[in-house]
Amino acid sequence: MTRLLAVVFAGFCAFLDLYATQPLLPALTDYFHAGKVAVSATLTAANVGVALAAPLVGFIADRLGRRCVIAWSAFLLGLFTLLASTSATLGQLIAWRFLEGVCTPGIFAATVAYINDEWPASEAGAVVAAYVTGTVIGGFSSRMIAGLVAARFAWPAVFIVLGALNLACAVILASWLPPEKRLRGARAGGPWFGGALAHFRNPRLLAAYAAGFCVLFTLMATFTWVIFYLAAPPFELKQTQLASIFFVYLIGAAITPIGGRAINRFGHRAAVTAAALMGLSGMALTLPHSLWLVAPGLALCCSGVFVAQSTANSFIGTATEHDRALAVGIYATFYYLGGSAGASFPGLLWHIGGWPACVALIACVQLITAGIAWRFWR
Repeated sequence: MTRLLAVVFAGFCAFLDLYATQPLLPALTDYFHAGKVAVSATLTAANVGVALAAPLVGFIADRLGRRCVIAWSAFLLGLFTLLASTSATLGQLIAWRFLEGVCTPGIFAATVAYINDEWPASEAGAVVAAYVTGTVIGGFSSRMIAGLVAARFAWPAVFIVLGALNLACAVILASWLPPEKRLRGARAGGPWFGGALAHFRNPRLLAAYAAGFCVLFTLMATFTWVIFYLAAPPFELKQTQLASIFFVYLIGAAITPIGGRAINRFGHRAAVTAAALMGLSGMALTLPHSLWLVAPGLALCCSGVFVAQSTANSFIGTATEHDRALAVGIYATFYYLGGSAGASFPGLLWHIGGWPACVALIACVQLITAGIAWRFWR
């Protein structure tokens, strides 16, 4: 039980900082006198940092062990988050956010590989779902804490609070996470390039990487640009109200374990299809100018994303026989490149057609995700 709780804590820690600036975007726009796309770079930079570091971190975790990499990454993440509070310019904040992103894959890539190594295949789907539940709670806590703290204090206080929480998580992970009983799937001494090339020759993994790109694109596009949608007329929500939108993440946290059991029972393709249908239904509900529809629509959308993410992570364990942390790291590169694109690219459509144009783009990406799974995840 302690081992399972440690895995959930790792998910919580990994996503406690990554999206912290999302509810702060309107405030950062005013504070730095910058445009919407410019301040969204605080999200893009963190995602790019993850994308660049993830494959290397996965390779290191396969050689040095998952537990060591997880604990040290959590400590460095807390340190860089504290330093982000000292930013005097938008450029400095973006730089610290990039370094936060560099540290993040050391937690989640190693944790997913740890799960696939330490639990039997018949249980791995449910354990990954529990880990994703931790990421959901971490992502929600990040945004909610950011909104509440920024409403009462200046925005740098957000990074002080989150940095302190990260350091506390690092201590908990070092204490609770058991050392590996066995380090499977690593080819000791093998070259990084050789392991990566083998993964790129695996069409099932390539399909998982493409699906991962689409999954985070969907989430980032939705929750980055819906903030501007809800801050504008007719909604005109304030800072604390915008942060409260992320309560829908808790619904996702409740649904994700059910998705884990569905993966084990019905398979990966059926789970991704169900996730896409949830997402499409949710996005449609955000179009009417009614918070009574927008809120459940966002809940459906994020629940679909979390189920799809659980499915893709579980599928990587199924499709990979060696260098699992490296495989997860490469997946993370595509996943967070998708997040980077989702944070910024819809801004081009925003200037053309506003939120409805963004919804149309997100719906197309969700359909592509389901199509990839049905075509290649056999």
